[in-house]
Amino acid sequence: MAPNLRGALLALAAFFLFSAHDVVVKYLGGSYAPVQIVFFSVLFSFPLATLMAVGDRTDANLRPTHPGWMAARMAAAVVTGLSAFYAFSNLPLAQVYAILFATPLLITVLSIPVLGEVVRIRRWAAVVVGLCGVLIVLRPGAQPLETGHLAALTAATGSAVASIIARRIGRDERPVVMVLFPLLANLAVMGALLPLVYRPMPGLDLAAQALMAGLAFGASLLVILAYRAGEAVVVAPMQYSQIVWASVYGALFFDERLDAWTAAGAAVIIASGIYILLREGRPDASANRPVLRTRSRYYTGTFPRISAFLRGDRDER
Repeated sequence: MAPNLRGALLALAAFFLFSAHDVVVKYLGGSYAPVQIVFFSVLFSFPLATLMAVGDRTDANLRPTHPGWMAARMAAAVVTGLSAFYAFSNLPLAQVYAILFATPLLITVLSIPVLGEVVRIRRWAAVVVGLCGVLIVLRPGAQPLETGHLAALTAATGSAVASIIARRIGRDERPVVMVLFPLLANLAVMGALLPLVYRPMPGLDLAAQALMAGLAFGASLLVILAYRAGEAVVVAPMQYSQIVWASVYGALFFDERLDAWTAAGAAVIIASGIYILLREGRPDASANRPVLRTRSRYYTGTFPRISAFLRGDRDER
């Protein structure tokens, strides 16, 4: 099998599992507050994070090299995780994904002040067109905008902030620091809020929380294998397959239907995102390749990015 085909297929399998993870989030969101779901998601991720920390042989302490940037990334992770889980709990799956697909567009914009990226007219045009796609999905004035829509927009923004900061400091920070600090931030904040919203969870729902951690772990492994097998410009667009899984899962489990406006807006956003990926794949178009080097999907800080330990490229964690 050709390496790029293998990479694409592995990525498709990874995003199938990531979408299944979000189905579990939505299922639990029908009974529990997002704070509680995030808390237990992080809690079940810690055994893996601990194993990763033990495996990091870097001769250094756990003090961040860039504490200010790290604090900002931790805050972004907390906001993103809570917002994404709230959005999945309250909106159709496909609609949430369509809005989250704006993350690469926002990364492109943020790369200008944070990385010094020079974004020329073609990528700017793609960003503007993609954001028009977001407006098509939201249809302000034609449908009532809910807190779930605001949460999805917040999650896309927070994910872009966390990812661009990782590109800024990833070469200098230890992998274990990049992985553990966002998890600890989520655990501390959600743990402090948990007594306000806690509901006892039966064994089946706790098992669902553990399943979320397992799905995220398996999906992350497949993403790593995908990028090792194929070129980033081939593998990265596979993340947009999540709109297909969302439509299937939504119809099967939640009686959701992909409406024409969401489909049209998602198509515009996806086309813009793929164009940006292809432009960054050209050696003369981008100095930093901020979107192409964001190796996974939107970032929540609710499970460890194992790519920080298994990939030679330390640009994005």
